[in-house]
Amino acid sequence: MIGTIFSHYRIVEELGRGGMGIVYKAEDLNLERLVAIKVLPPQVVASETETARFRREALAAAALNHPNIATVHDFGQTDDGQTFIVMEYVRGETLSDRIEQSLLTSDEAVRLAIEIARGLRAAHDAGVVHRDVKPSNI
Repeated sequence: MIGTIFSHYRIVEELGRGGMGIVYKAEDLNLERLVAIKVLPPQVVASETETARFRREALAAAALNHPNIATVHDFGQTDDGQTFIVMEYVRGETLSDRIEQSLLTSDEAVRLAIEIARGLRAAHDAGVVHRDVKPSNI
């Protein structure tokens, strides 16, 4: 996938993967910025149900505007049928990385928990429930 172009986004590297998607760092060739692109895994590309669910995910996330929630920039489908969501790319480590390296102080853990709760509250207030909250997604 590295080097592949989706619309006007060039895939730079894989950031992570799970059951409902593969996330890549990509370059927005029009706006000359880095973005994150979530792509449906190949095994669910042909499923209309999963594609519709993925689109609902994009619409719900795009309706949110909060400093603790990544902004959705775009949603699309390639000519060969791969569906993708383009989001804000956030530099840095995941919470999972920080925990594994034992880099969190008690004060920092409390501060992060408050920020996470604020983001989740904003989503819940908008009727959006994140179904996969875990340290590797934060």
